[in-house]
Amino acid sequence: MKKSSMLTWLLAAVFMLTSFATFAKEFKGVITYKVTIEGADVTDEMKAYLPKSMTMTIKGNKSRTELIMSMMKTVSIADGDNKTAITLMDMMGQKFAIQSNYEEIMKEMGEAPEAKVEVTGETKEIAGYVCKKAIITIAENDQELIVYFTDELGSSELNFDNPMYKDINGVMLEFEMPNESFSMKFEATSVEKKNVDDSEFTIPEGYQVKTQEELKGMFGG
Repeated sequence: MKKSSMLTWLLAAVFMLTSFATFAKEFKGVITYKVTIEGADVTDEMKAYLPKSMTMTIKGNKSRTELIMSMMKTVSIADGDNKTAITLMDMMGQKFAIQSNYEEIMKEMGEAPEAKVEVTGETKEIAGYVCKKAIITIAENDQELIVYFTDELGSSELNFDNPMYKDINGVMLEFEMPNESFSMKFEATSVEKKNVDDSEFTIPEGYQVKTQEELKGMFGG
C-alpha cells in the first residue's frame, strides 16, 4: 500500500475513532490499549509507521483518544452530552483541528454502510473486566468484526457518531479497525481510575481549525 493511500485511510479511521467507546458518568480515568497490525500485506515499514499503543482519557461523557505514529499524532475528542466531536492532528509540527456538530455527524452516519450487532453468550476477561462478545456484520460487503465490551464502565451514549459501533452498549476493550489490506486490532491492557482536567477536552493553542473537506483536500482524499 502506498504511503498516501495509507495516510488517507488513517485519517478516515481517526474520524471513526472519535467515539468508539462510552462511559458511565461516574468513571474518570485512562484506558491504555495495545495496538497490533494484522494482514497478509503488512510489511515491516508499515509496522514502523503505524501506532503500537493508544490511550483514552475519560471524564463523564467526554472522551479523548490519542494515537501516536512515526510522523503524526492524532487526538479524537467526543462529547456525548452535546453530541459534538473534535479531531486534533499534529503532523511534524503542522497542527490542525476539525470540529463536527451533530448535524454534520448524522449526515456522515447516514452515508455509512449499515452495521448489524449480534451479542453472543461468550465472554472474555480483559484488563480485569468480564467482557461480552459481539459480532458486527457490515451489510455492504458482508464483513464480520469481533468486539469485546463491558457495560461496567458505561453505556452506548458516546457511540452516537461511530457507524460501525454505535449500537455497542458499553465500553469496547477489544476491537478492530479494518482496511482493504490490513486491520489495526486494539486490546486494553489497563484501566486506571484518576481525576481528569476539563482542558483535556478542548482545542489547545497553536491549532488551525479546518473542515473535514479542507483537510481531505490537503491530502488528495
